Amino acid sequence: MPTDNRNYLRKGLRWMGTGLFLIALTAGTTLAALAVSVQLSGATKVAALIALGLAVAGALVLRFQRTRRAGWAAFIATLAIALIWYGSLRPSDDRAWASDVAHGVSGETNGDIVTLHNVRNFRWTDETHANEAWETRSYDLGKLATVDMFTSVWDSPDIAHLLVSFGFTDHQHVVFSVEIRKEQGEAFSTLGGFFRKFEKVLIAADEEDIVKLRTTYRKEDVGLYPLKLRPEMMRGIFMSYVSLGNELAAKPVFYNTVTGNCASTVYRIAEPITGKLPFDMRLLKTGGLPEYLDELGALDGNISMAERRKMATITARAQALPEGADFSVGIRTR
Repeated sequence: MPTDNRNYLRKGLRWMGTGLFLIALTAGTTLAALAVSVQLSGATKVAALIALGLAVAGALVLRFQRTRRAGWAAFIATLAIALIWYGSLRPSDDRAWASDVAHGVSGETNGDIVTLHNVRNFRWTDETHANEAWETRSYDLGKLATVDMFTSVWDSPDIAHLLVSFGFTDHQHVVFSVEIRKEQGEAFSTLGGFFRKFEKVLIAADEEDIVKLRTTYRKEDVGLYPLKLRPEMMRGIFMSYVSLGNELAAKPVFYNTVTGNCASTVYRIAEPITGKLPFDMRLLKTGGLPEYLDELGALDGNISMAERRKMATITARAQALPEGADFSVGIRTR
């Protein structure tokens, strides 16, 4: 190879190496800085960010003033320290929890009878205050008759919270909701959900609690979609929720905005029972879940999606119910 070509090749490889180093350093620094910002506060956060900045500056100096290997070594050492710290974060079930997530559901079975502990039955007076009650309730799976999906949109129509309600012929309903387990004074953060800020909790609740909170007090756009499932599927999904509640009670885990959110968790619960489900971006952009389920043939009735969405909207209906009305009946009465 001619000398000029070899020189060009060496220069090109050096530029590629420099570019790769800068990309890796930028990506690693950004993720580490975000994790520190989410997890730490006050002087501790400031000190950690300063230390990170000094380590990055040192890696740059070594890379461009000394040798490429020295720069990479400094970067890898910094990354290793950040990963060791991040890996040391552990979920807990012993924190000063917000009252609405103070307890996750757990359950036990005796034949067809499932007894759930810590079923939330709050009666909200506004969106942040309620008359609180946690109850033990029993459900007869032989009387399981319906499964409904609620979607609740609070801001962007692309993102909805998913709740699943099981109805029984004795007029009981119980709603399961996968949520972040906030501490007192905390609020939901999408970014925090990426960086182990919150534990995951499974809430079981009365419809007049968990749905009415969203329709009437938070004034969210709530839709109700009856699902078309065989009895064994309904039973299997119900028991999968109970198993999830027991697993979280035994071993806490972190909530994750993508892999452990309300929709992706239900996806993993349902798939072993309903069969292989195609992955779809609407499991992340959850506002499109009704369309996803309609394409799978999982929604009850044979109508257009536009008509289905129109019929599903229950917020105004819920707000118009008089005090003392049967909430579950009222939101289903058109």
